[in-house]
Amino acid sequence: MKSLVDTYTLANGVRIPVVGFGTWQTPAGEIAKTAVKAALTSGYRHIDTAEMYGNEQSVGEAIKESGIARQQIFLTSKLNNHAHNYQAATAAIDQSLKTLQVKYLDLFLIHWPNPKAARNANWKQHLQDTWEALEDAYKAGKIKAIGVSNFRPHHLQILAETQTIQPMVNQIRICPGDLDLKTIDYCRQNNILLEAYSPLGTGKIFTNDTLKQIAAKNQRTVAQICLRWSLQHQFLPLPKSVHENRIEENSQLFDFSLSKADMETIDQLKGIVGYAADPDTVEF
Repeated sequence: MKSLVDTYTLANGVRIPVVGFGTWQTPAGEIAKTAVKAALTSGYRHIDTAEMYGNEQSVGEAIKESGIARQQIFLTSKLNNHAHNYQAATAAIDQSLKTLQVKYLDLFLIHWPNPKAARNANWKQHLQDTWEALEDAYKAGKIKAIGVSNFRPHHLQILAETQTIQPMVNQIRICPGDLDLKTIDYCRQNNILLEAYSPLGTGKIFTNDTLKQIAAKNQRTVAQICLRWSLQHQFLPLPKSVHENRIEENSQLFDFSLSKADMETIDQLKGIVGYAADPDTVEF
């Protein structure tokens, strides 16, 4: 890997840039537009959004205003939690296309496997029907690749009971101190690319003495160390920021490598990431 436009190849042959620019918690309007345009200026060609982020329109406007050809940008969005059945998911995909002002999405994900709105006796059927809607949108050319987010192996196994197309991506939380090895191993065994959201964890990660020491030794920032660690594990990190200097900093990942010893040290970190409980993450 030499740059932000280097790619991984998904199971269906679609090529996806190895780093994406995340827009979670990025306010709609000028903040989101400025951030996305700054990312594109810094060389990002992979933009990740979601209906529930509330900023799809701003992301779409930023892409159009950037002047960069649509086919040069890899654009991802995700299904909102209220749309877990075939009809609702189909309508949601069409709405995301309209809101983003694009004719197709490069990647579309089911955002959660078990949202509260779909937790009833038929939740497995809802999940399978929702996946069928993504498959049909893929076959219709509305989406170039399809996948999931926040899925664990047992959720993927539920899809496998009825799917005709296997998920190509699973976007999960991965950062130093937070490695779900069971899910990572399952995805790798089944040729499902792992995207790493929150690759910088929370603010606590920036005060970790081990990461600070590794950063100083490599003459890099803690953020760059975390993102490089993700890349060397063949994950696809999705850093986010609304600050142009941070956006640029997070793109500078390809002129250094972490040693085997540094990688192993980071792998062993525990308990440095804290997250607030989210009702949609409850095991189900």
